[in-house]
Amino acid sequence: MTISEVRYGSGREALIRAVVDVVAEEGLNGLSYRKVAQRAGVNNTLISHHFGSKEALLEAATVWAVQRSQQLADLTLASELDADFASSLTRVVADEPNLQIFQYYMILASRRSPELRRMANNLYESYISLVEHFLAHYGHRPDRAAARAVFAALDGLVLQQLTVSSRDEIVAAIVRLGELLDRR
Repeated sequence: MTISEVRYGSGREALIRAVVDVVAEEGLNGLSYRKVAQRAGVNNTLISHHFGSKEALLEAATVWAVQRSQQLADLTLASELDADFASSLTRVVADEPNLQIFQYYMILASRRSPELRRMANNLYESYISLVEHFLAHYGHRPDRAAARAVFAALDGLVLQQLTVSSRDEIVAAIVRLGELLDRR
């Protein structure tokens, strides 16, 4: 068993995890069947077998990345945007930065591709719906615009953690966002 097989497993999920890492490290222009298969420790014929096309592979990776992010920092389990939630979210970003970086690449590339735009829209809609559910659970009336605004704040803070800010600064900002929401 190779190191990448230990890290990724085998088959479909190994390919998806490999796509996330290749795109996060090399961008969409660096994505190739050969690189994905090599990273996953599988034969590149499995890509065609499981997905059929690069677009289908990217779509599966986008869906997987959203589900994985939601699993790791389950907003539905949070009772408020407090230090516990902030610590959980920033831990996910610190532990699996490629998961978030991949999603940002997909979003940025969607400006040039209608197919990627559809995927990016689905990615954002999934997160906004999750935040909308969270806000309702948190005692706010259903409000898609508010959910989009809160998601945008969290999304921006994740991007800042990946690039220019410390984890402690982001935790403090998320806690402050929760305090602002409490003032409803």
